[in-house]
Amino acid sequence: MQETANAATIESPLPEQAPLLDRLRALVLGGEYPPGALLPELFLAEEFEVSRTPIREALKQLENEGLVEIRPRVGTFVRQPTRREIVELFELKGGLEGLAAGLLARRGDVPEVAALQRNLEASAEAVRQGDGERYASLVHEFHAILISGSANQKLEEHYDRLMNQLAYHRLVTRSIGQPGRLGSSLHEHERVVAAIEAKDHVGAEVAMRSHVDASSAAVFRAFAAEEAASHARPDA
Repeated sequence: MQETANAATIESPLPEQAPLLDRLRALVLGGEYPPGALLPELFLAEEFEVSRTPIREALKQLENEGLVEIRPRVGTFVRQPTRREIVELFELKGGLEGLAAGLLARRGDVPEVAALQRNLEASAEAVRQGDGERYASLVHEFHAILISGSANQKLEEHYDRLMNQLAYHRLVTRSIGQPGRLGSSLHEHERVVAAIEAKDHVGAEVAMRSHVDASSAAVFRAFAAEEAASHARPDA
């Protein structure tokens, strides 16, 4: 059964003065509407107080970005990447983040290094408390600092689009829900930062790629566990 955006609760995370495309993108990526959810043009137009034409144009752009699927004469739906696409996107993620870690290590003592260290301290506290929601937020911050610290604008542009297509927030939540993953993820982050602080650009890149591989493996373990649970239900 297709799910439809709830007219009573739809709300973009961005302020009203933000461009319509950005607000719609944030709505799709916010996680409030699951893959397969219907996004009705008429309702969106009323909600954002615009005509259907700019809504339609924005949705076409989001389709180009891989975030929604437009089915002619049916509607527009939040898109779920296929398993193969997720594998490929994680491969790209490892390459871009590994490169970013290496570039940051080459830059030496810059503010992003101290920001990563503060992130590790907050992450360690979240792990001690078993606060997965807080840790997931800090994971996003860690990666954002890393990418920003690369000081490579083109890398950052490609990375932002990649993360949108991957719908990474939903995957992080699944990943860290795996037994022991919170602590393992933290230790992987610590190894990345240690290499960056040592100005070991090769070690930083290798550590970052290894972390992404471990994250990818955790996501697919979560998929497998969800499928097993679904098959085990009497009504499945």
